[in-house]
Amino acid sequence: MTGISTNAIHASDEVNPVRDVIPPINVSTTYKYADNPDDLVKWSDMPEESSIIGNIFYSRITHPNSERVEKALESIVGGPSVAYSSGLGAFFAALTYFNPSIVCIGKGYHGCHSIIDIFTRLKGLKVIGLDDDLDQLNAGDLICLETPVNPDGTVFDIEYFAQKAHKKGAFLLIDSTFAPPPLQDPFKWGADMVLHSATKYLGGHSDLLAGVLVTNDDKVKNQLVTDRLALGTNIANLESYLLLRSLRTFELRITRQAENTEKLVKHLVKNRDSYPKLKKIYHSSLQTEAFVKKQLPNGYSPVFCIELDNESSAKEFPSKLRYFHHATSLGGVESLIEWRVLSDSTVSPTLLRVSVGAENADDLIADFDEALRS
Repeated sequence: MTGISTNAIHASDEVNPVRDVIPPINVSTTYKYADNPDDLVKWSDMPEESSIIGNIFYSRITHPNSERVEKALESIVGGPSVAYSSGLGAFFAALTYFNPSIVCIGKGYHGCHSIIDIFTRLKGLKVIGLDDDLDQLNAGDLICLETPVNPDGTVFDIEYFAQKAHKKGAFLLIDSTFAPPPLQDPFKWGADMVLHSATKYLGGHSDLLAGVLVTNDDKVKNQLVTDRLALGTNIANLESYLLLRSLRTFELRITRQAENTEKLVKHLVKNRDSYPKLKKIYHSSLQTEAFVKKQLPNGYSPVFCIELDNESSAKEFPSKLRYFHHATSLGGVESLIEWRVLSDSTVSPTLLRVSVGAENADDLIADFDEALRS
């Protein structure tokens, strides 16, 4: 079986329309129809499954690099994939596709909750929590499970929620942004659809916005692409080019970042008595439930959280670090830390979210050690 890194570099070769080794940036929004009149087919006469995919004539619908990036993504994330202009664009498309009457969702990225609020306002969508009675779900309803979860990177049991959903004829959407393959394969444990904010680890350089929905059915992909035409959320040309660039080093990056994170977390746990201001550490590697290692057999999420002793300490802590930029987001090769209340009103003011990059692990450990001791 071909490996992830080989696929990430070569899977889209077969849909490369040019001789360039590195795909060009297509700035055109429109493309010429076929020169031969005999090759012109009315939209209404095209087979439904081929009316959009591979039919390049307007960039809101599809374009060369969006088709290349979807081909490359499919080889990594494990199924037919549809690329969007952002992770939230992908989540909006998923809710539009499933159109549930009830959504079950726990904590997680606040932007997803904001989109659910819109659906609640417009169509009376009922929202329940992961700890509520899941027998309320009916056929066609949806469980939205982010795992590992934002912001602390801890893990939920996908198989458990898949069984709960499917028992009632409902669906399970997994947001796997914090643990993309090879760390986690949600389809293996019963997911019906998987979401990634490709802005994060798939992009990996903090310079693009993109999202992806992954299915296990070509018919579902065709419907998502058809919906995307109306939603106007196709991934843009430049972002497609940048994402194709990023995918070439994806496995190298995510493996290094996961290793760095585990080393840093282990150091903090081992030396906790030396850090009187450090009150809590959250990370999937610290969980003891059997399903955690089963779901994450190749490494843990490169995101973790700490809580310090008070709000003032948490606010000041990022300024004491040399190699961790104080910024929101995650997944880039550069390490980031965020006093999380600056962008999320639902968390404790003592919480700091850490996104570990691809720097030398010893340098990151020394940086954290010095800052905590100070």
